[in-house]
Amino acid sequence: MPPILIDTNVLVYSCDPADISRQDSALHILLDSAMLRVGCVSVQNLAEFMNVTTRSLNPILSPQEALLQIERLIQSFTVYDLTSAVIMEAGKAKRDYMLSYYDAQIWATARLNQVPVVFSEDFNDGLVLEGVRFVNPFGQDFVFEDWV
Repeated sequence: MPPILIDTNVLVYSCDPADISRQDSALHILLDSAMLRVGCVSVQNLAEFMNVTTRSLNPILSPQEALLQIERLIQSFTVYDLTSAVIMEAGKAKRDYMLSYYDAQIWATARLNQVPVVFSEDFNDGLVLEGVRFVNPFGQDFVFEDWV
């Protein structure tokens, strides 16, 4: 089974009680991805998760709670480092595809680590850039089993 990069929004929704439907979907994605050993995240996702969950959720997570969640993510998923090659590739994607820099960095992480699918609501659903496909896991037609 090919790996799937799970973007920050999925991680955050798993801890966000404001939208029970999205929280439920995110939890199922994380559990199924971990169980099937197909999920992966980047260091960027973990950093963004820490920032968002301790500042923007209602209620926010304490730093201790966020760190516990991050520790679980690290234990459950392959974690890709932020490298100079990722930064250069992201810069090229920003230039060539007009992505925001941090979205380009997610794409570059997936591309350079040969991850063909990114689960994220931040990209156009179905967009394919140089072999990396973006899938909105909160879309009406999303079925997890279609991607594993």
